[in-house]
Amino acid sequence: MKKSISLALVLGVSALATLTACQQDNKAVLDKLSSIEKRLENIEKRGVGAGGAQQRPQRPQPDPGKTYAVPVDNAPAIGSPEALVTIVKAYEYACPFCEKARPTLAQIHETYGDKVRVVYQPFVVHPQTATLPAQATCAGHKQGKFKEIDELLWEKVFKARKFEEEVILSLGKDVPGMDAAKYAADVKSKDCEQWVQKHMQNLSMFGVGATPGFFINGRFLSGAQPFPAFKNVIDDELKKAEERVAQGTAKSSYYRTWVIEKGLKRLEPPK
Repeated sequence: MKKSISLALVLGVSALATLTACQQDNKAVLDKLSSIEKRLENIEKRGVGAGGAQQRPQRPQPDPGKTYAVPVDNAPAIGSPEALVTIVKAYEYACPFCEKARPTLAQIHETYGDKVRVVYQPFVVHPQTATLPAQATCAGHKQGKFKEIDELLWEKVFKARKFEEEVILSLGKDVPGMDAAKYAADVKSKDCEQWVQKHMQNLSMFGVGATPGFFINGRFLSGAQPFPAFKNVIDDELKKAEERVAQGTAKSSYYRTWVIEKGLKRLEPPK
């Protein structure tokens, strides 16, 4: 009986761990084991499970109630630079939950218009397939064509399951006004490789370890959550922002003043 309960928990917890986010490859196993052990320990306390299991310490996560000073420099954005709410999206192109979040972001743009902008920052959790697409966004961003390359990466790479180098390098030919040769060279350049690594390092400082992850004016939301989950945070942040603008904060400097300057500069260590 105990073995059956333990096996069911293992399968159940493993499934739950992948419901809303793609885990980072080199951490996923340990994280799942940690969750399993915690569940078994709780059952043991109720006198059902086997004794002796010790809980592994879980990786620290961003606190949704705190504001983190996530930088947005040199990152592509969709929306007005004077938007009062900035959403930083940590994502990659091999994660189905990142693709699942796209309609929600489209609904956010439609609902809030110029009041919200989305800043896109790569966080590669499947390096064999998602690294080159991330560098492709850098190449697109260099020519002001991030949005076009992003659409092509989802449609012609992710959905078609064609992550081959030649497919990714050829995307520039499908974007009107893009220098396709420069795009292809930039995709494989050291500069774009370092660009991806820099964004990943920045996001890691704030506890990101899976995709998608979102910081809404610095407040963390994990996974491909439904629109109402975003709306609750956006409305709260928008109300505060409008009050502060009325008191004199310039729209163009709102994110810098209230998120970058006043937010936490990294994830706080566990107590």
